[in-house]
Amino acid sequence: MDLVVIGLGYVGLPLVREAARAGLRVGGLDRDARVVAGLKAGLSHVDDVSAEEVEQMLAAGFTPTRDEDILDGARTIVICVPTPLSNDGGPDLTAVRSASQTVARHLEPGTVVVLESTTYPGTTEEVVRPILEESGLVAGEDFHLAFSPERIDPGNPVYGVRNTPKIVGGLTPACAHAAAAFYGKFVDQVVQAKGTREAEMAKLLENTYRHVNIALVNEMAVFCNELGIDLWDAIACASTKPFGFQAFYPGPGVGGHCIPIDPNYLSYKVRSLGYPFRFVELAQEINDRMPRYVVERAQSLLNREGLAMKGAKVLLLGVTYKPDIADQRESPARPVARRLRKLGADLSFHDPHVEAWEVDGEEIPRARVLYTALAEADLVIVVTDHQEYDAESLTRHARLLFDTRGATRRVEETAAERVELL
Repeated sequence: MDLVVIGLGYVGLPLVREAARAGLRVGGLDRDARVVAGLKAGLSHVDDVSAEEVEQMLAAGFTPTRDEDILDGARTIVICVPTPLSNDGGPDLTAVRSASQTVARHLEPGTVVVLESTTYPGTTEEVVRPILEESGLVAGEDFHLAFSPERIDPGNPVYGVRNTPKIVGGLTPACAHAAAAFYGKFVDQVVQAKGTREAEMAKLLENTYRHVNIALVNEMAVFCNELGIDLWDAIACASTKPFGFQAFYPGPGVGGHCIPIDPNYLSYKVRSLGYPFRFVELAQEINDRMPRYVVERAQSLLNREGLAMKGAKVLLLGVTYKPDIADQRESPARPVARRLRKLGADLSFHDPHVEAWEVDGEEIPRARVLYTALAEADLVIVVTDHQEYDAESLTRHARLLFDTRGATRRVEETAAERVELL
């Protein structure tokens, strides 16, 4: 194989697709039997890769498997396994260690090994390298070792693997050159970092930047409501400045793997030095409390209408973590729903990308006919602004609408008494 990707999820599968399109012979190793069986049958479990594209990948020679022997003779091996948070707030590297041990059993001289899983600076050198060297081969001498942060943005119709610049940091300059040459076969621009730690830090810097700025506008949303200020209009005005400002928007919380999870890796590493990373910890505190604030505002809206939360029909629109995808990882919809249920709300949901949804093991009823459900609900809360949710239709059919995403801000004035923005 020219390439074997370990971990065929939202990072690994798009990587396979681009490499296969470039004519590389690609194998994929995943321990989930359902994922492998689905891919072999031409099915996709990832939003950004269609079934048709999987069929094209298979026709180009893509081999998904659970058999680690596919690593034998592989020229390049890329590790794309998950790194969730551990109980102590750092990254759980169980999957990274396991994948590295698997690679070590099949490692051969000249192989390029790249870690793409997001983690704290030092992981490639301090964790992955020693495991790989159990093979008897030496990193930087017998084989090449590098880190290249994934930059996948699920649901983004413009930027994907090929046209998003690829950062590569090698253990040695020769390692960086080898990894850059590999990615250069199917990525338009490759950017070489000084080393693996700089490449690891770049990923955390990108996500921490977003995390902190989202927390800033979320905190502003709370006090702007108290001051009677339309924060959405203020952001729109500030956005007219052609330099020195980038717009971030408030919401019911942050979701996905990157924003609520990745900055904690950096905070974890900084704590190991003996002091806190206060920006990240404060941002985490602010963003974590937004679901509670959304429910408090919802309760206040119902009270204004003379209704109690207990027994009120509340419809949540959108339960994925971002628009127009099915990914529910760390979605703020779940803590919002949990609090609404605790207050006695008669809860239902609608999401064009989700057929069934559970909160704490209990299934939440799905509204089948959207506009009927809008008209019947005492309160509708826009949690995720999917394109299917037409702003004018929402404001026309809903009796009372709480828009946490600003989806209706352009028509909000025409229905000011029934629509409220976060």
